[in-house]
Amino acid sequence: MSGYELTTLPSGLRVASEFLPGVESVAVTLTVGTGARYESLEENGISHLLEHMAFKGTTTRSARDIAEAFDAIGGQINAYTSMEMTVYYAKVLKEHAPLAVEILADIMLNSVFSEEELKREQEVIIQEIAMHFDTPDDLIVDYFDETAFPNQPLGRSILSTSERVAGYTRDDLFTYMGKHYHPSNMVISAAGNISHQGFVQLVGEHFTQTATLPASRAEQALYGGGDIRMERDLEQLHLIMGLPAVSLHSPQYYALNLYANILGGGMSSRLFQEVREKRGLAYTVYAMGSAYEDVGLMSIYAATAPEKSGELSTVLCEQVAAMASTVTDAELSRAKNQQKAELLMAREAPQTVAGWMGRHLLLFGEYRTAADISKRVDAVTLADIEKLGTQIAAGKLTLAALGDVSGVAAYDELQQKLAA
Repeated sequence: MSGYELTTLPSGLRVASEFLPGVESVAVTLTVGTGARYESLEENGISHLLEHMAFKGTTTRSARDIAEAFDAIGGQINAYTSMEMTVYYAKVLKEHAPLAVEILADIMLNSVFSEEELKREQEVIIQEIAMHFDTPDDLIVDYFDETAFPNQPLGRSILSTSERVAGYTRDDLFTYMGKHYHPSNMVISAAGNISHQGFVQLVGEHFTQTATLPASRAEQALYGGGDIRMERDLEQLHLIMGLPAVSLHSPQYYALNLYANILGGGMSSRLFQEVREKRGLAYTVYAMGSAYEDVGLMSIYAATAPEKSGELSTVLCEQVAAMASTVTDAELSRAKNQQKAELLMAREAPQTVAGWMGRHLLLFGEYRTAADISKRVDAVTLADIEKLGTQIAAGKLTLAALGDVSGVAAYDELQQKLAA
């Protein structure tokens, strides 16, 4: 039986919890329905900067006070930004849940964004951006996204540029919060050793916002596709190939996850066996399905020696083309078992469960339990995979290459391989 419960406060803030037996900890997550794709060009990177600044002091606590408060109880607090949401989370022993809720509320309602702290954190993010540019397997993702979704938020880096980050003021942060950090656009969730009634009471005491208008909607994504090849002096050629897929709300969403697993999700996957085990072309190769509110991608990443790049790029397309007609019952069964096992094992971490609640409520409007997801996974048929495989292979290719790109097969040749 699920221990999941949901209460909506008069302000519109949703309060969700799930009791997990056998644990002594509690994870509390505050999920906000905004991220990089909600930013205008002039706001690019501000979601990430705001997330960094959340821990830099409130009207009652300094940045050091916040850090010491969690260290003193052996707890953890952190945050991250994605394309469609910003997440703040804490993990503590059950007796310290009130402090976790109090501090999360404090940083949401009372952050001061001092000029001194802002300047310091801008420098930290500029260093993060520099590190990103020094990491080829991170940098190529930016090139890929820019090509797949040109001139729109979904194609821009979450980090933004050093120049833009350096130009933001504390007023910019407050303005952005005012646009998106509304109670109706937020979920606070807890998982672990906690009662729902007690959690709702804690949240009601500390999250005292009044009801507000819903946050603005994200710009509609428009897939572009195409070819970008960036010459750089590297030991390996880094390659991402992608094709349009399905959105979060598509009936084929769970088929996409299984498709990616069969193609390149584990040691028995087609890409691992063909590219690494049989041909020795790459140490790392994998496929990933990325689904957003209105669009999705199926992408493959691999890195190889420059002289092998032509063979690698061709093989990747051949494997995608084959997914339209050659997937077996055994492969699908194996992928389903892997998905369900990963799901159940992930539930052993309260932080993961708390994060799921926030994400599901914002994106789906409901919390999908492990039992519900397992049923949806089991319902996917071989015909569903083949239909999706045909659809993906017929799409316009996005190719991003970084390194010695001279040996990568021609774009038109690769597009033809997909249609074979």
